[in-house]
Amino acid sequence: MLSADLINKIRRIEIRTRHLVNDSFAGDYHSVFKGQGMEFEEVRPYQFGDEVRTIDWNVTARMGYPYIKRYKEERELTVLLVVDASGSSNFGSVNRFKRELAAELAAVLSFAATNNNDKVGLLLFTDRIELVVLPRKGRRHVVRVIRELLAFEPQGRGTNLKLALDTINQTLKRRSIVFLISDFLAPPESYERALFITNRRHDVIALDLHDPLETNIADVGLLVLEDAESGELVWVDTSNSAWRAAHVAHLAELQTAKQDNFNRASVDSININTAQDYVTALTVFFQRRTKKLGRR
Repeated sequence: MLSADLINKIRRIEIRTRHLVNDSFAGDYHSVFKGQGMEFEEVRPYQFGDEVRTIDWNVTARMGYPYIKRYKEERELTVLLVVDASGSSNFGSVNRFKRELAAELAAVLSFAATNNNDKVGLLLFTDRIELVVLPRKGRRHVVRVIRELLAFEPQGRGTNLKLALDTINQTLKRRSIVFLISDFLAPPESYERALFITNRRHDVIALDLHDPLETNIADVGLLVLEDAESGELVWVDTSNSAWRAAHVAHLAELQTAKQDNFNRASVDSININTAQDYVTALTVFFQRRTKKLGRR
């Protein structure tokens, strides 16, 4: 049984994200994510200005007048939301936890897909595969995806990105759009090859979640930090300039390694902060994708 607070949260996310999709992203999504190919629609008489290469010569010979074949885009796609539900997703210092941000992002992408008659599925993972929701269409299905993202209680706390990517490769037979939503705190080398293989078979977009407190820890003297995934407790002196410099350098090094990983695998990535509105980040991504498609 869902609590009243959780039901209200699901409803708020649904309302907000549906408005965003209708107002901002529906057209962008359709133009960026094309169908799998073209399918035959009809044969009709040739009209001035039609492409002569589309003439159906068999029908033309029978009818004694030029006829052309018309095709339409085979629109239906499968979108798979692959969401990191590890312990670090339950962290957030400003507006929301990373897990709540992931749910909103997933909702926006799901409603955009559903508006274009695409199927949406969900894979939740930690250090194991926690939940799989098979791809389906429709608003009710999207609401179920949002509910699972907010209410499901994972068994694991760690992160195994390689396992999630390997599972995709084993189960998704048809080329799909894969939104990989995580903070990518796992060592980049642990999933580098799996990411490369997955993007060869599918269209992978990485949504890299951050929180400002991860890099801007306040100077409050001695502090106990808990690793959200391992549960390990560590005492640190936040007033120690050497520790602060080392901490910032480590995160910068990890971010560089992550981005290098994405670049080598030709994966588009979007950096999104829990303290910021994600609309701008998604808008920039769609614009960047549109330009890239225009250059092809």
